[in-house]
Amino acid sequence: MMYEKFVDGKKNEVVFILHNVIEVRIPKKIYEKYRRNYSDEEIISFCPHKNIYNAITKRKLYYITKESGVPLIGHTAFGIIDRGTNLLQVRPCTGCNLNCIFCSVDEGKSRTRVTDYMVDVDYLVEKFEEVADFKRKHCKNGIEAHIDGQGEPFIYPYIVELIRKLSKIADVVSIQTNGILITKDMIKRLEGYLDRINLSINSMDEKMAKVLAGVPTYNLKHVLEIAEEIAVSQIDLLIAPVWVPGYNDEDMKKIIEFGNKIGAGKKWKPFGIQKYIKYKFGRKPKGVKEMNFKVFYKKLEEMGEGLRLYPEDFGIVKCKSLPKKFKVGEKLKVKIEMEGRMKNEMLAFERDRVIQITETNKKVGEYTNIRIIRNKHNIYVAEES
Repeated sequence: MMYEKFVDGKKNEVVFILHNVIEVRIPKKIYEKYRRNYSDEEIISFCPHKNIYNAITKRKLYYITKESGVPLIGHTAFGIIDRGTNLLQVRPCTGCNLNCIFCSVDEGKSRTRVTDYMVDVDYLVEKFEEVADFKRKHCKNGIEAHIDGQGEPFIYPYIVELIRKLSKIADVVSIQTNGILITKDMIKRLEGYLDRINLSINSMDEKMAKVLAGVPTYNLKHVLEIAEEIAVSQIDLLIAPVWVPGYNDEDMKKIIEFGNKIGAGKKWKPFGIQKYIKYKFGRKPKGVKEMNFKVFYKKLEEMGEGLRLYPEDFGIVKCKSLPKKFKVGEKLKVKIEMEGRMKNEMLAFERDRVIQITETNKKVGEYTNIRIIRNKHNIYVAEES
């Protein structure tokens, strides 16, 4: 077990940082009592008097194992998402090392997110295999495992292990990343297991790249070098900038020129330019006027052929979804099991699904009556009734 240990004198706690991501805090008195009979590894694993946080975001962290009883279907933040195609989204964790000014889920230093989640790698792979087996019965095309999430997948400590295990089940394994945490050695270790990296490069100008990333330490030079390394590896590269009007308008052509120069897109399309969209709980950069899709697609056409993407460009086809477990309008009584991602949200588990309950003052362990208000893609949202 890789960890760093120190004492927080202000809070009088012993702090363990595992894999640079998981922060375990134990009251010093309790730690001293346990250390007489147990090793640090045993204390970290089994001590009941501990609090776990995401060391990057400093938010409370739930580590989800099979034994926890937490279902991996039903929530957008973690687990498996089936949107009715042969592509399954795999979300191992939340949290991000950047603070992008356009982030659709307000990740990084967030004003709205209060909880993080991380899923045990074996539990996640087991559930993926179960869902993939169901999909294969109804789909002739291969199954793609696309690792993404509300944050940066490469902060997940077991990302290499996850990719390697998914490659034994899925026909294609792809991942979305900002590239900051990827190393050249990591690329070599992922060759033969990972098929495509969707890499976010939002500006070719160092100053603007830092502005868009929302952190002064953003290293554009490193990301560009990693892009070149991916392009010459066995892994395919898709460069996926977010076009933020008024900020990086002049960068789109430069990004395309860079991608073409290094040989992005050996098998799939080399670019996936994304339109900035204002979301209710997402970030809204100052002075940005959102383009409508008609204008956006017209501008893509003006920059060159093949920039507008379609599902068939990636072999994505419609495929029967997992059966829904709840109907919209259905009422039930549930026990609050976990805290939700946002304030006044809680999670309940029923019929092997996660249900997100909004605007509730209930605490973990309490019961409440709810009504399902959303069930699209087996993602369940409810309100108290």
